Amino acid sequence: MVWIMVYLVGLGVLLSLIFAYYNFRKGSKMEHGTPLMKEIADAIREGANAFLKREYMTYIPILIGVAVLFAIIFTPWAGLSFAIGMMMSSFAGLVGMKAAVIYNERVANEARLGVERNDPSAIGKALNVAFRGGSVMGLSVGGFAMLGLLIVYLLVGMALQFANPENLTVTKSIVGLEFVLFPQVIACYSLGCSAVAVFNRLGGGIYTKGADMGADLVGKTELEIPEDDPRNPAVIADCVGDNVGDVNGNGSDLLESTIGAVVASSVLPTAIYTAALNTAEPVDSELVSRMMQYPLAFMGVGLIACVIGILYVLLRKPSNKLARELNISLWSSAAIIAVSTLALSYFFFNDQNLIGVNFKFGWISPWLSALMGIIAGIVLGIVAEIYTSDKYKETLNIAALAKKGPALVIVSGTSSGWRSCLPACITMGGAIIVSSYFSGIYGSAIAAVGMLSFVVATVTVDTYGPISDNAGGIAEMAHLDEEVRSITDSLDSQGNTTAAIGKGFAIGSGVLAALAMMMSFANGGSSGGELDIINYLALGGAFIGVGVMHWLSGKMLNAVCNNAEQMVDEVRRQIKENPGIMTNETKPDYRVCIDICTKSAINEMRIPVLVSLLSPIVGGLVFGSLFVGGFLLGTILDSVVMATSTANSGGAWDNAKKHIKSMKAELIAELGEDRYKEIHNAGVIGDTVGDGYKDVVGPNQDIMIKMMATVSVIMLPVINAFNLFSFLIK
Repeated sequence: MVWIMVYLVGLGVLLSLIFAYYNFRKGSKMEHGTPLMKEIADAIREGANAFLKREYMTYIPILIGVAVLFAIIFTPWAGLSFAIGMMMSSFAGLVGMKAAVIYNERVANEARLGVERNDPSAIGKALNVAFRGGSVMGLSVGGFAMLGLLIVYLLVGMALQFANPENLTVTKSIVGLEFVLFPQVIACYSLGCSAVAVFNRLGGGIYTKGADMGADLVGKTELEIPEDDPRNPAVIADCVGDNVGDVNGNGSDLLESTIGAVVASSVLPTAIYTAALNTAEPVDSELVSRMMQYPLAFMGVGLIACVIGILYVLLRKPSNKLARELNISLWSSAAIIAVSTLALSYFFFNDQNLIGVNFKFGWISPWLSALMGIIAGIVLGIVAEIYTSDKYKETLNIAALAKKGPALVIVSGTSSGWRSCLPACITMGGAIIVSSYFSGIYGSAIAAVGMLSFVVATVTVDTYGPISDNAGGIAEMAHLDEEVRSITDSLDSQGNTTAAIGKGFAIGSGVLAALAMMMSFANGGSSGGELDIINYLALGGAFIGVGVMHWLSGKMLNAVCNNAEQMVDEVRRQIKENPGIMTNETKPDYRVCIDICTKSAINEMRIPVLVSLLSPIVGGLVFGSLFVGGFLLGTILDSVVMATSTANSGGAWDNAKKHIKSMKAELIAELGEDRYKEIHNAGVIGDTVGDGYKDVVGPNQDIMIKMMATVSVIMLPVINAFNLFSFLIK
């Protein structure tokens, strides 16, 4: 059965990366726009490359040091696996971002050509180009994620036979630490992906929102110039931020979620097997092998299904119905996966002895658990759309309250985000309960795999948003026809909704993946194979976990404020010292703003990253594994609410502002131009507050809980061997 897994994953990886390469090359060969459009696109590309270069210089030496440490205290295979995870996450983000920089200009140019031809399907053709650009990121995320994991599995699991159940025994490292080798090695691969993801997501988020807020606060509210006006010195930095944060960061985020879910569901069977070895009902070794391989095979099917779904959209005749076109790839991919993995489950588990694994309905149980994950992912997307799209009353109500001033915009947006937590938590809680009922503790882990099985399609749709946003910026800065900007604004508005859907999807999958890792931690520790939440150490850890996550949220928002403050000062300085900027006699110095954002983002991200990485380790070394189990539960519960509310509040504020702008003619006719400006400024203020919420706090909470859970699993042997509390009570 292992070779079925290898062939499915290998085929999925091959198709994904070949298709990504084809779409990358196709974008490169598309026609450039006007000379000014090309000049702007080149400036964005240079800024994005400069940020990535400085970011790589910051985190690569640190992470290489971590890889060497793991090689010493565990096994060289752990260090190698961590390094492979680093590389795969970096490759996926880099390729996707470079494609986005290319497609930004091509989307704007497609809209320009459509307007010049008076083409009635111009918006559909522009969407098709943006979707193709987003597919490079999506296909790279799925392809590189599973390529690295397949390499580790083939090398350590199969060639060296460490995935063989007979070898799932405790080994001792050269420094005396005891652990089971194979789950330790693949957990290190997951942590390598997580470490790069948190740097990319947090650094990129601080960059993009600092630039965005700086550009908006001075440009829109003080100078009263349009969004993406070339006279704004921060406008290029803002466009760069869309690529380094919303494309590179988001891709790394969902790659890490995917690997976290697959690794957690592969580690859990090893914990189940070792815990039952000396009991009256030991788990069959062949069943354990298949339970370890099933998540990888499931993702292989998912990759193939998503390639088909994306190809179907690209081959269809372009349509102006934006939401339908984007949803087709998601629904078609999910449908193919749901049907084909039923057969996969039959082949994997039909003839197996299922004693000891709590499969309630036999071989179909894992499929039912995965199906719950797929359904939950779709429901979370619907919830996000209801609370963020201007087609629904929540966002329309925020836009209407802008007539009363910015205070009510802030309050109503915050209220909407908080209320969105209830349906989201019911969905996630229901998925955990039902999936675990079907398949025991294995169920919630497989539900996360199910939710992420169409991650390629999700990231494709999500990346379409920032590409469309940048296309609009290029159209504005290149002084293209107003109708061109209208097309890109329509694409961008739909992109905000897809981004909110993507964030809801990432939060849900992240919570399930972190929960599965927490279960692996609890089953592998010294706490008797379970998390005793009424134990005083676990309760104390849960409270501290909640506090740490809230502190990290505040620290991340403060980092955005610091970056934005520097941008505001620089934009004001340039406008004051060079009045010719506002009369278009001279150009602003865009490079200074890019450099400020780059330096600030790199500096500001260090402390949150270190705290999220070290807090469970320090807590464990002081209080032991029971404390860490409670700590992880506290971080997960806090992040569900914080990440959901901030993502949905931010998305609603953004779309409320865009709705106000779309109603400009009607509002001016009804209330006058001065009153429209006041209403629009109220919307801009809400959107500015939401920038840090939806693009920094929400996404990074999701990454941090998975990283904390993964590092806890990896460092469990250290925590069990050396903790102050155990030493004192002895």
